[in-house]
Amino acid sequence: MAAAAVEMIHAYSLVHDDMPCMDDDVLRRGKPTVHVEFDQATALLVGDALQSLAFQLLSAPGLLTDEGVQLRMVHTLAQASGSRGMAGGQAIDLESTGKPLDAAELEFMHVHKTGALIRAAVMLGAHCGSELDAGEAASLDRYAKCVGLAFQVVDDVLDAEADSATLGKTAGKDAVQGKATYVTALGLSRAKSLAQDLRAQSLAALAPFGARATRLAQLADFIVLRKF
Repeated sequence: MAAAAVEMIHAYSLVHDDMPCMDDDVLRRGKPTVHVEFDQATALLVGDALQSLAFQLLSAPGLLTDEGVQLRMVHTLAQASGSRGMAGGQAIDLESTGKPLDAAELEFMHVHKTGALIRAAVMLGAHCGSELDAGEAASLDRYAKCVGLAFQVVDDVLDAEADSATLGKTAGKDAVQGKATYVTALGLSRAKSLAQDLRAQSLAALAPFGARATRLAQLADFIVLRKF
């Protein structure tokens, strides 16, 4: 249920992000975007409904035996989705279009826009398992922050290098729209190096967990080494 709730927030954000008032894109995952396939009103309502359904699932009675933990999970996802997370980061992104941003400014934007939901997903998964001590929770959050940033760095690299058929979305659109990316801020070579550095940091953060974190380590590898 927790994973489904996160994916519903993610899907709603993509539907709204593709709309003409945002990024105005026509292709997502190799298919027409929702507002193109249907219409803008449907796309707006689809996103609204997915957001509500995410919290309906996560707050369902009996999801966890510890209702206090369940409430913290709802709070975590809400914070990651709102003005202090994804929505706030998107507002910064829209405001920054056509303006040069340095690496620190890009990190601030993407820690909110992309990273917040990834960090929430990791911590929600942790809440579903055995309780972590403060040190373990901090290590896991550090991992999540690093892979969240790595995802965006690699996304910027792929937008510059790959074609639309490979990406499943319109390639080169960031450059056309004048959006600041890690490629424009650092150059292609340094952006790739940053992605590898973030991968190394994320794997180091998992060291205290040993074999228990194998899947998370594989996820970090996939995020940085993906070619699509």
